[in-house]
Amino acid sequence: MSKIRNLLVGGALAASLAAGLAAAPAAQAATAGSAAAQAQAPVRHFFGPVYSGFGGGEDFGHRSNFKGYWYKSDGRYWFFGDLFDRDRDREYSYVWFRWHDDRGSHTSYYKSFGSRHFEKYGGFKRSSGFDDFDIRVCEGGDRFDDCGSWKDVF
Repeated sequence: MSKIRNLLVGGALAASLAAGLAAAPAAQAATAGSAAAQAQAPVRHFFGPVYSGFGGGEDFGHRSNFKGYWYKSDGRYWFFGDLFDRDRDREYSYVWFRWHDDRGSHTSYYKSFGSRHFEKYGGFKRSSGFDDFDIRVCEGGDRFDDCGSWKDVF
């Protein structure tokens, strides 16, 4: 009985080794393909959350915020992110973008009652002197109300 059991166990072991060796090249090819895809994807640089200032008796959990990431692709810098109004007090949340290039300093702002997504903002080029990008968040009836400090993200 022991010889039959040893033959069965040995046969099963040999079959599993053969199956493993046959599957190894396919696994290596799949790993190499995913590694090549990762090498081509731009590296994301995450930042935030950047918070608004305190106001109206709010606690920290009710402040508006912005968080996102940036990456460089084809010589351009792209910014992505989300603005969130967490207190739902029917006042706007604002996000300000400030950047510097050869033509000087520039600002723009956007507002939202709830949340707002920013997809591929910018496209700034180093060859145009782009060297700084800052964000701040405000909330209230005016775009200058309850502003947090500027956060340097690039």
